[in-house]
Amino acid sequence: MSTPVIEVDKLNLKYGEFHAVKDLSFEVRPGELYALLGTNGAGKTSALETVEGHRQATSGTVRVFGHDPGDRKAVRPRMGIMLQESGFSPDLTVRESVNLIGQLTARQDDTGRVLDVVGLTRKAGTLVSQLSGGEKRRLDFATAVYGTPELIFLDEPTTGLDIQSRDSLWESVDRLRENGSTIVLTTHYLEEAQQRADRIGLMHQGVLRREGTVGELTRTLPSHIRFAAGPQPLPLASTERDGVTVIETFQLQKDLHVLLGWAQDHGVELRDLSAGPTSLDDVFRAIEA
Repeated sequence: MSTPVIEVDKLNLKYGEFHAVKDLSFEVRPGELYALLGTNGAGKTSALETVEGHRQATSGTVRVFGHDPGDRKAVRPRMGIMLQESGFSPDLTVRESVNLIGQLTARQDDTGRVLDVVGLTRKAGTLVSQLSGGEKRRLDFATAVYGTPELIFLDEPTTGLDIQSRDSLWESVDRLRENGSTIVLTTHYLEEAQQRADRIGLMHQGVLRREGTVGELTRTLPSHIRFAAGPQPLPLASTERDGVTVIETFQLQKDLHVLLGWAQDHGVELRDLSAGPTSLDDVFRAIEA
């Protein structure tokens, strides 16, 4: 197997008496989109700041491209970072801001091309202070992907973006992945992670509680069959919630077949019938319980 782009082994981070990250271990493989998710205060931001080289670990080891992330000369030119909030000078133009990032990271690219990718060509000469919130997020993205880095961190990348801008950003991410970039995502939009992540790590109170593909995570909880409450008894155990009958099952296909056969034999119409696996939202709630 290929050497992981990121290797985190038993990482601990403390702020005084507060233990923010506890024995965290995970890896990110070349070319994948890995989503590290968690509630506010779960420790994911502190963990990623350590991986990015912005924070020192209390204990444990972190390697990026096989190097200590504090080795900026070896790591920084290969890494792009989109933070939650930009730190651009309000007195610089959009073009100047992108050029500055190129100089600081030693990555090579055409600024005009990058501005076109993120839809800021017409704003190239505009001061950062005059940009809207959504335009600033697109500028954040532009500086993160300048030079097509091998590893890109996206921290809440679509916050403040309209639907069209979100779609455009994810299309750009898809192209970056086609070119071999590895993506690390943090987001509170769980549907984005569910749709796009190859693997997901779920953190809570500083601990990595669960990790896996979307399918692996959702299979830890039962699937659901739902329909409008009707005749009883049913052939399967069920509950009623607000006029809806709910059947929980780890054998969705088999139990759905049993239910439909019973309904056919008894002439029962299962109104508003729906069936499917649990969602990532449910898995996320389960780790908080």
